[in-house]
Amino acid sequence: MKPLKQELSILNRFKFEKSPVGVKFLFFRPEGMKQLAMDKNMSFCEMLTEAQQTGTPYYFSKENNEACVGKILLGMEDMEPFAESGQIGPRFEIFQEPRANQIFYQYVPKFGKGTVNYVAFSPLDKLTFEPDVLIIAATPSQTEIVMRAMSYSTGELYTSKTTPVMGCAWFYIYPYQSGKVNFLIPEMVHGMKARELFAGGMILISIPYHWIPIITQNLKEMKWALPAYTDGREKYLEQERKIFEALAQESQNP
Repeated sequence: MKPLKQELSILNRFKFEKSPVGVKFLFFRPEGMKQLAMDKNMSFCEMLTEAQQTGTPYYFSKENNEACVGKILLGMEDMEPFAESGQIGPRFEIFQEPRANQIFYQYVPKFGKGTVNYVAFSPLDKLTFEPDVLIIAATPSQTEIVMRAMSYSTGELYTSKTTPVMGCAWFYIYPYQSGKVNFLIPEMVHGMKARELFAGGMILISIPYHWIPIITQNLKEMKWALPAYTDGREKYLEQERKIFEALAQESQNP
């Protein structure tokens, strides 16, 4: 794995309740990193919280157990026909009938068969490799700052994509394959909500590798606490009025 060269310490300023986690998708086994214990059997989405809670880098392999659809999404296993036909969702009462469950499978991102054999996870303070995706669990106020840092110098739109199930695909695989920053609410995803993986109100932000230096640089440059958010409604409205009046006057003599 390519050693980490980016300076990410600006993220410590947020004081996130849970550490951001760097994730790497690998064909070859990573060296110098311990493997997830073989007796553990957790879902792919749960592996994010495992890195946050233990504070230790590790990797997951197709040799490991996985308690949900992670291996299918990673291209390590094929989906069972009964699952692909949409039979599971209605039995959990997520969908009215199998067709509703089956329809969205065509949209869920996944890796080609045999292309990913290992997935490395590391909390931010132990991160030694350049991540493919950096995943942050944030409050709404923290999310506003991170997403504004994405748009600050680029004008990039905020977008959020997920599905009621297989939500892990949207914060692991979709950002990596699409190159787009994605954010989602874990409580809107069946498995993550049922497993109680994140506190209520938390938002997951997933940043693909080429956006990481843009966002971190903009975080260093921009103002985090905007006066419009801290001065109260009346001062904001007054500031807005003055800005529009000044622009109207200036525009008369361009």
